[in-house]
Amino acid sequence: MDASTLNRRIVLAAHPRGLPAAGDFRLETAPVPEPGEGQVLLRTLFLSLDPYMRNLMDPGGPGYTAPIPLGGTMAGGTISRVVESRHPGFKAGDLVLANAGWQDYALSDGSGLLPVGGLARPSLALGGLGMPGFTAYVGLLDIGQPRAGETVVVAAATGAVGSVVGQIARIKGARVVGIAGGEAKCRHAVEVLGFDACIDHRAPDFRKQLAAACADGIDVYFENVGGAVLDAVLPLLNLHARIPLCGFIAHYNADEPVPDRDQRARLLAVLLSKRVRMEGFIILDHYATRFAAFRRDMEQWLAEDRIVLVEDVVDGLERAPEAMIGLLQGRNFGKLVVKVAE
Repeated sequence: MDASTLNRRIVLAAHPRGLPAAGDFRLETAPVPEPGEGQVLLRTLFLSLDPYMRNLMDPGGPGYTAPIPLGGTMAGGTISRVVESRHPGFKAGDLVLANAGWQDYALSDGSGLLPVGGLARPSLALGGLGMPGFTAYVGLLDIGQPRAGETVVVAAATGAVGSVVGQIARIKGARVVGIAGGEAKCRHAVEVLGFDACIDHRAPDFRKQLAAACADGIDVYFENVGGAVLDAVLPLLNLHARIPLCGFIAHYNADEPVPDRDQRARLLAVLLSKRVRMEGFIILDHYATRFAAFRRDMEQWLAEDRIVLVEDVVDGLERAPEAMIGLLQGRNFGKLVVKVAE
């Protein structure tokens, strides 16, 4: 078989213990599937890598979607090209947003496919114009509800979600303080993304620096990290602060439960005494009602150069496991995507 008749796919070989390792993934090959009546054959061009995928590797799963079984193809959003169609709604050559997973080719019955033709950078539909950007938009505007002059703090400030959160908050007139890992990322947040300040959570005096940067307290904290960052934020929250909660990546790789009785009590005490609104949300719930407004606003902000969308592109499907491990260690700048094919 030549390359055009082979489908490479990366499957879950083992459930990780803590941070995933290379041995938890396996590269397999099989013949390219043939579409049946009502189906399309998709060729993956770009694959999205996102923190939620780590939860899908555990047998318990995150609760809102099924975990990946051992031997199953790793799940993930893709920009794909229709190479063969037996579906009336699609033709060969169409570019679509799909969930084809970590593989070269996939079959689809057309459900869930969204056209992405017309985008100069189709991969943006996996990042700032897709799920991560939409997560930032809904969490910040619907739950955080920042007002002009308020202080918004966002962790993982240069990541796919955090970078958009901070920029939208600035557009809404808020003062934005980012938290990131390393001086280079903090410079990027201020000089490229336009944050007012960014604090390196690895600094020995991180708590002191954060308190100084938030002298008037914190009105909105966009939570996607947890751990020591949340511990530093809690005492700085203002009355009636809002916390949109979309993840807690600092805990995803824990290989055993961490004693947390004191942390729980401290969190509950702050939420009660400060009358804080903390609301978890799953972005899948909001596509029907909010996605159109998100795309309209984001495309306008992009056209007006009010938003910068940064991509971290890795070449080659075979490098997806290595890139995923790096993502969970905070190595990426902006939205991490794998370029699978031209």
